[in-house]
Amino acid sequence: MRTLPAAIALAASAALLLGACSDPSPSTSNSADSTSTATTAAITPFDVTTIPVSEEVAALVPQAVKDRGVLRNGASTDYAPGEYLAEDGQTPVGYDVDIVKALAQAMGLKNGTTETAIFDTILPALGTKFDIGASSFTITAEREEAANLISYVQVGSAYAVAKGNPKGFNPADPCGTTIGVQNGTFQHEYAEKLSQECVDAGKEKIQVMPLDLQTDVSVKVIGGQYDATLADSTVIGFTISLAEGQLEQVGEVLEAAPQGIAVAKNDTELALAVQAAMQYLIDEGYLEKILEPYGSQDAALKTAELNPAAL
Repeated sequence: MRTLPAAIALAASAALLLGACSDPSPSTSNSADSTSTATTAAITPFDVTTIPVSEEVAALVPQAVKDRGVLRNGASTDYAPGEYLAEDGQTPVGYDVDIVKALAQAMGLKNGTTETAIFDTILPALGTKFDIGASSFTITAEREEAANLISYVQVGSAYAVAKGNPKGFNPADPCGTTIGVQNGTFQHEYAEKLSQECVDAGKEKIQVMPLDLQTDVSVKVIGGQYDATLADSTVIGFTISLAEGQLEQVGEVLEAAPQGIAVAKNDTELALAVQAAMQYLIDEGYLEKILEPYGSQDAALKTAELNPAAL
């Protein structure tokens, strides 16, 4: 969940996932090379140009946006599969990037563009530099004070194991197992908390193994060094889709929370237009189709709410 400063960076090459490593020791690297651009080679995005314009939605779009013909999005492109950089290191890709294009299509605009921005600078730039912020914003009360938020996906934490669960990992009782997590994430803290609960209950602690890249964690799960990995549910879905049958999810999604598209707080007109466009994408099945290539279709919500009850 994007409630922590650390973003999940995925080196998501299916080929990389095929080469299992051996040493199950945690990584301590802090080098600039510890993050990697996710590959797009295994992803064929849904063709959003096939989405018909909704005249009802188009009628709600503010005149200034209509005149420009472009829906401008700001995103911190370091959070696969929502938003990340293609192999050229410059082009934003990911399901949020596709969703922005789909929103623009539904609104009858020429295009929906995404520009890379530092995460903390996106909300202050709404209404000036950017029309919207589609950047995996977990909906919180604090953020709803700063912007309008339209819900569209729900993301939590999930476990993945090697295909067939050869180690017999039980998500309901992880005590005594070895679980790989990514450094600096919510799941890193959550796994440590679960381990302490095991100890307090008189059980064996969880061997929590933090690494800098989720891909490296997945390789060790596939290779049998770790019993399971715990990550964002969308990250798990994405990793599974790229692992070509070598990983599978076990158990239900934990600690789920909705994420939202952000619009300037004083721009109710655009917020209602984005809400209507998102609901159109949901009702016509396009949102799930956009999420599916990234293994995230199960994250789609059924209702696009404007400023729903927040965390």
